[in-house]
Amino acid sequence: MPENNVEGRGGWQGTDTTPIPVLEGVRAHGRAWEELAPQYGVTNPDPPWKIDLETTCDMLAADSCVKSYDEIEPGSCVLPALERRAEEDDLSETIYADVPFPERQLLALAHSMLKRGLFSEEELARQMEIVGQKLKSV
Repeated sequence: MPENNVEGRGGWQGTDTTPIPVLEGVRAHGRAWEELAPQYGVTNPDPPWKIDLETTCDMLAADSCVKSYDEIEPGSCVLPALERRAEEDDLSETIYADVPFPERQLLALAHSMLKRGLFSEEELARQMEIVGQKLKSV
């Protein structure tokens, strides 16, 4: 397991790169935006969810985006920016290495959120099913 620790912090101990079954299913069977866009007649190279992904990262990081790592008060944000980036790097080099960007970033964020208990695999699978049904109905 990579140990991409951020110096000066005692709370974060590195990235848990243990695969998560629901995300492994997406990694193995999901389709990248680059492949899906032409199917829907879309020419924009960025997936429509990319801005939501970036905004979610910023919201979880709270003020850690504008403070040095040592100035962040423990518990003041759900996922400090430096920790998220370090985890994304570790996960991108290991279990999500075969996934294209930005899908890789999305899987890494979901992985980090699941490992922190922000939601369960069951909740994520249920929401993915709901979205899938909506897409099929269009």
